[in-house]
Amino acid sequence: MRQDRPIEIVPENVALVPFTGTLAAPFQDDPALRWIEPDAAKRRTMLTGFFKVMAEHARRHGEILASPDEAAASLWYPPGKVSDGFLATAYDNLRMLAGFRFALPRGLSVAEEMYKRHPNPQLYSYLRYVGVAPDAQGKGWGGAIVRAGVAKAAAQGLGVMLETATPDNVTIYTRLGFEIFEEW
Repeated sequence: MRQDRPIEIVPENVALVPFTGTLAAPFQDDPALRWIEPDAAKRRTMLTGFFKVMAEHARRHGEILASPDEAAASLWYPPGKVSDGFLATAYDNLRMLAGFRFALPRGLSVAEEMYKRHPNPQLYSYLRYVGVAPDAQGKGWGGAIVRAGVAKAAAQGLGVMLETATPDNVTIYTRLGFEIFEEW
């Protein structure tokens, strides 16, 4: 049964650290991330830094939607391509290199393949990441956060796109109204 849950936009003055952990934990066993970094301990360390960079990027260009208790978080981007200037991109890339180390080429190749498959022009809201802390899963937060983002996009006349490397997630997203437009 669907439960309405309050979802909030994370304000600029709120620290991102809780949300990086909320996102990192459920992605620990993500198939794509396991391929990028097979070692579980290295992956755990890598993901915390990775989601810090991703959350900062989403805050600059889109928004972060989260549950009030920080048990669920999602990173959303508006239509169009987003990019930073040279210095911000270089700074983010250095932080990614520090976290990914020798796995960075694999991570970049996955990102490149994903973006090649995005419709061009990008006329949709992009749900880049959504995660629910393991102890809060199964309580309706994931669906609530996705529905809140979809509703915001629909109010602007936009559709929403996302990717998943987890086959079990396909059923969840299909129930939320998403359709598969490509498998690779």
